[in-house]
Amino acid sequence: MKTVKVNVVTPDGPVYDAEVEMVSVKAQSGELGILPGHIPMVAPLKTGAVRLKKGSSTELVAVSGGFIEVRPDNVTILAQAAEAAEDIDLERAQASRERAESRLNDKAEQIDAHRAELALRRAINRIDVRNNRM
Repeated sequence: MKTVKVNVVTPDGPVYDAEVEMVSVKAQSGELGILPGHIPMVAPLKTGAVRLKKGSSTELVAVSGGFIEVRPDNVTILAQAAEAAEDIDLERAQASRERAESRLNDKAEQIDAHRAELALRRAINRIDVRNNRM
């Protein structure tokens, strides 16, 4: 079966680099499925899971925003932050979720609600990817 080379890169360096049969991401405009030979495009990404199908298995990478650049034989994901499922520290992600929920629920404290909501989404995404619930 045909494959496409996928690179997931963050400001801290590469996170994923492999040949896959299909890539699925959550773009701002909706869910995108990319197969080898896809037309060239660039799209902004939402916080979510990148699903990478290889044979009978699917690998997951949690991304926090960024962009996807698609070419017929290469897909590059430039993410603000990204972690492969097996690299996610579940306890740390759950602690981040609890902190964000606490900030959102504490009405007395002056908080940036939008920032707390984004932190909560990132934490939930990391937990879901780690637990393979995508």
